[in-house]
Amino acid sequence: MIKKAVIPVAGYGIRFLPITKAVPKEMLPIIDRPVIDFIVEEAIESGIEEIIFVTSKKKKAIKKYFGKAKKLKKHLIKKQKNNELIQLEKTYKKAKITYVLQNEMKGLGHAVLLTQNITNGEPFVLMLGDDMYNNNGSNVTAQLINSYKNVKKTVLGTIEIDIKDSNKYGICEPESKINHLIKLRSVIEKPDQINAPSNIAISGRYILTPKIYKYLKTQKPGKDGEIQLTDAINRLISEEDVFAKIIKNKRYDIGTKADYVEAILDSSKLRKLM
Repeated sequence: MIKKAVIPVAGYGIRFLPITKAVPKEMLPIIDRPVIDFIVEEAIESGIEEIIFVTSKKKKAIKKYFGKAKKLKKHLIKKQKNNELIQLEKTYKKAKITYVLQNEMKGLGHAVLLTQNITNGEPFVLMLGDDMYNNNGSNVTAQLINSYKNVKKTVLGTIEIDIKDSNKYGICEPESKINHLIKLRSVIEKPDQINAPSNIAISGRYILTPKIYKYLKTQKPGKDGEIQLTDAINRLISEEDVFAKIIKNKRYDIGTKADYVEAILDSSKLRKLM
C-alpha cells in the first residue's frame, strides 16, 4: 500500500562540525555502517520499494555508498576476500533509489515539497536521518504503515518527552484517543514549556498523504525562517484527520553527540564486539 519513502539528507549537520565539513552527518559510522544505512534498512524491511533522497551536491558520499562499486568488487573477488565481499554486497539495497537536489536549505517542508512529482499522488513515509531506532523485533516504519491501513490518514510517529524539552520538537495537541492512535487537534513547532499542549513529540517518522503538498505550496516561513512541515500539517488538520502513534522503541537522536555514542555502544553490545 505504501511503497515510497522520502529521506531528506541535504542539511549541513551543524551540530557535528567540524567533521561534517567533509563527511555528511548521515555517513557518520555506527561501527562499520553509516547511520543512513540503518534508516534505509528499516524502510526496506517495512516493505518500501523506492527510496527518495532529498540531497545536495555536497552529499556525493551517500550516492557513492549505495552505488555499484564495480572496481572494488572485482578487486575483492581477485583477492578472494569473501567476507569483505559479503559486506560490500550488503550495501546494494533491494529498492529503487532516486535522488532529488535541494539547492537551498529552506527547511523540512521545502525538502518534502520537492518530492511531489516522484511520490506521484501516493501516500508515503517520511524518515529523518537524525532519528535512528532500535528496531529489534518491532520495525518502527512498519508500525506506522499498519496504523495507516486502519485510518487511511496522516500518521505521525511520536515519543513522550520531558516537557522541559518541548522547544526541541514539534509538539502534538491531542483531541481524543482512537484505539492505539491519538487524534490531534493541532501541532506546534518547538513551543516553550509553558505553551506546550502536551509532552507528545514528533520524532522523525511520518506517514503523509498527498494532501500535504497542497499546504506546503503556500506555506510561509515560520520558526527559524524555514518552511516548517509542522506548520503545514497543522493546516492540513483543518481538512482531514491527523493521528499520532506513540513509539516505544528506543530512539537515538543522532544529531546529538551523547545519543550518537550511545547508538554505537548499544550496537556493539548487540553484535558482541565488547
